[in-house]
Amino acid sequence: MEPLQFDLLVIGGGAGTKIAGVASKAGMRVALCEKWKLGGTCLNRGCIPSKMLIHASEVAEGIRGSAKYEIRSEYQGVNFEELVDWVCTTVDGTSDSIAKMYSARETITVFTEEARFVGERIVQSGDFLLTAPKVFVAAGCRPAIPPIDGLDSVPYWTSDDALRNKRLPKKLAVIGGGYIGCELAGFFGGLGSEIIQWARSGLLRFEDEEVAAEFSKIWSAKYTVHSGAVPSRVTYDEETKIFSLTWVPPGEELEQVVEVDAVLVVTGVTPNTDTLHVEASGIATKDGNYIQVDECLRTTCPGVWAFGDIAGNFLFRHSANFEAEYLYAHVVLAEGIPAEYEPIDYTGMPHAVFANPQVAGVGAMEQELKAAGLEEGKDYVKGVNPYSASAMGDALRSDSGFVKLLIERGSRKILGCHIVGHEASILVHEIIPLIRLQGKLDDILYSIHIHPSLSELVRNSARKARDALVEAGEDIPTLLRFK
Repeated sequence: MEPLQFDLLVIGGGAGTKIAGVASKAGMRVALCEKWKLGGTCLNRGCIPSKMLIHASEVAEGIRGSAKYEIRSEYQGVNFEELVDWVCTTVDGTSDSIAKMYSARETITVFTEEARFVGERIVQSGDFLLTAPKVFVAAGCRPAIPPIDGLDSVPYWTSDDALRNKRLPKKLAVIGGGYIGCELAGFFGGLGSEIIQWARSGLLRFEDEEVAAEFSKIWSAKYTVHSGAVPSRVTYDEETKIFSLTWVPPGEELEQVVEVDAVLVVTGVTPNTDTLHVEASGIATKDGNYIQVDECLRTTCPGVWAFGDIAGNFLFRHSANFEAEYLYAHVVLAEGIPAEYEPIDYTGMPHAVFANPQVAGVGAMEQELKAAGLEEGKDYVKGVNPYSASAMGDALRSDSGFVKLLIERGSRKILGCHIVGHEASILVHEIIPLIRLQGKLDDILYSIHIHPSLSELVRNSARKARDALVEAGEDIPTLLRFK
């Protein structure tokens, strides 16, 4: 059977739509392979539904904490099934609208059977063989399941299940202390679930160390957190619907058993390269089985590019969208397949954790600077300003959280910014363009910040970094000394 010929072949209906949709609208003949709902993980079982649910949880936490503002209120629970129904209906409607739009467009064909490579740039989806001179792989990842005794025989949840589950557990075990684990633990915990969380390497281990420590302190005051261990065995009683988790605390020998009525497993992801059979197209993989790509997102198969989670550079939807925009401009719009492209520039790639408190960061973390042999005071300085040391922090009755800036000595270049606290995901955006544009401490100090706003936290941390430079003997322009 001869393959169907297209101008572009896109595998993955999440960030892949950022290429497929625009290209088809421009008149190119596009094949899009997606075995589930269009919109990908982000829309259907990730970023968007989780943030809709998390916001409701934050409202509930606000009600329970209203006494510190001298407001009398009482949290009386949540119509959990109705909340989840609303979220699912909303995201399903958005996904369906994408499918409807594509079905009315003659230049794009959506193939809904699972796709797999069967030759160089040849993909099989159901009964169809597909090919194109330019193939883009954005098939994403799926939850990774740890080798815990008994886990494969009990009805645990992954992040996929948790966001469409319509039952609020009274007592929830969360195995995993990364971004997703903390966001989902906070969602259920904020609405009233008792949370017991295991984090083998500590909470948010990929964050700046001071940020992770502050987050852990706040988090551990709200939930039961066991760091340095995970359960070794899980069992489930069909009659009582109760899970039993067995674990050994670090430094101890005796086992402990915890009983809960739901178990959420969020210990990372694994790329879908195995189900895609990428080796059949000559596509090499790297550590963790992610697709190997170069600085231009080219795979080892000519005419095939990979981006998003499956390429493993960054596991964020905003990074996948950024990569899609790069590929559309440099590859899709190019005549033929040029030998060289302008490498993708990830400078200023930010991230955020939508827990309560929020965490956000951009640029280098302090432990990375130290690992590179840089010394505080000699090679860089930092400015750390707590939320409590600001007018808006006072209004929020903040007793935790901070903004941290890392500044290079000599050039005063901004090396990194890391935040833990209220609206961290918004505050960090002042620094993102500055890092991308090689901005300096001067740029923050010369900017006028609204008073009183949380943004003054960024300015105040910049002032503290300036003071650290002065103390270190740096020659600071006179005007900056008064900003």
